[in-house]
Amino acid sequence: MEFCRVLFRSAALAAACAAAAAGLLGAGWAGGRWHARRAGRASGPALGTPVERATFHTLHTASLAAPPLRAGLTADSARKAARRLRSLLGTEALCLTDREAVLAWDGPGADHHGERAVARVAAVLDSGRSLSVRTGCEQPDCPLRWAVVAPLTGEDGVLGALVAYGSRESAVLVRAATEVARWVSVQLELSELDRSRTRLMEAEIRALRAQISPHFVFNSLAAIASFVRTDPERARDLLLEFADFTRYSFRRHGEFTTLAEELRSIEQYLALAGARFGDRLKVVLQVAPEVLPVALPFLCLQPLVENAVKHGLEDSSGECLITIAARDAGAEAVITVEDNGVGMDPALLRRILAGEAGERAGSSPGIGLTNVDERIRQVYGDAYGPVIETGVGAGMKVTLRIPKYRAGVHSTPPGRLP
Repeated sequence: MEFCRVLFRSAALAAACAAAAAGLLGAGWAGGRWHARRAGRASGPALGTPVERATFHTLHTASLAAPPLRAGLTADSARKAARRLRSLLGTEALCLTDREAVLAWDGPGADHHGERAVARVAAVLDSGRSLSVRTGCEQPDCPLRWAVVAPLTGEDGVLGALVAYGSRESAVLVRAATEVARWVSVQLELSELDRSRTRLMEAEIRALRAQISPHFVFNSLAAIASFVRTDPERARDLLLEFADFTRYSFRRHGEFTTLAEELRSIEQYLALAGARFGDRLKVVLQVAPEVLPVALPFLCLQPLVENAVKHGLEDSSGECLITIAARDAGAEAVITVEDNGVGMDPALLRRILAGEAGERAGSSPGIGLTNVDERIRQVYGDAYGPVIETGVGAGMKVTLRIPKYRAGVHSTPPGRLP
């Protein structure tokens, strides 16, 4: 249900972004004449009409202010965005505040208007509506005579305010500052959504780690113990493989890894499984070297291999052949995990992925295939969900298409493990 709520918020924020963009264009239009006159005096070839150049200037400035705001309303993000927002509005000064203090100020008057700004923000925090007031400044050379205080809102209500200062009262400034504040609020809500998605992915990884712990740990240690007397050297090697595998699986940094690191972890897992099942386990690896650096969600392949081992060996008495392949497909890497095990009923598989049944008899819902399916779709979109081919007694083949480059998907640099 939490995943559904995140998707719902994404759709709602998409609509809010469209509305805020329209408002932002309206705010930019209000300052269009000023930009047009300025552009008309500039030398060089004319690129479009003055209104088109003013619109471009508005959108370009907004695009520069957006990235810092996606980090949330902090002193650092406010400092980086304030200058762009002031340029967007064309005001004498501008400040951004939270509920208690001024976070950033751009322009003159910070020394004697800062405390008054916080006092005026208190009224906006209570009402949630924009306010236009006379500053009451007594310094004759100060150009800040009027202030427009517009609320900045988020999921939890009013987070702070945008305060735009002008030399005179202006209905255009009131409207423009209100629309820009709405646009800033959308960026802040998007930052909250990003954090919610991150927490959701972390929760899903924790659920996956919980599955790894009991049976795998007990079975691996039992297999290692069986070699302590008969083959101490192999027992030592397996114990090191077990330590490396658990260190990787329970690392605390990064939501993404590389295909090379994920395959190394799978190699360690299969070494431990081979110590338990002996010659019954056969593994074929077919990996193109050029796809090894591709970044992908952490622990998204190991559950597929574990599923193949469990239902290729534990649920049958014969040999199990597991084939792991990764090939280059232009802008994507295509990864397949295939086994010749007992397979499963496709109708049951559909119910599992829909959250209506456990993965296999005796398994917990929401782990393994379901976990990988949800995380892949969350990162890359529904078009990149796993493709699963199976049938009763026909084994199972899972295919993943992973984009080589995707914004926000970066592996954790080596050496950042705990």
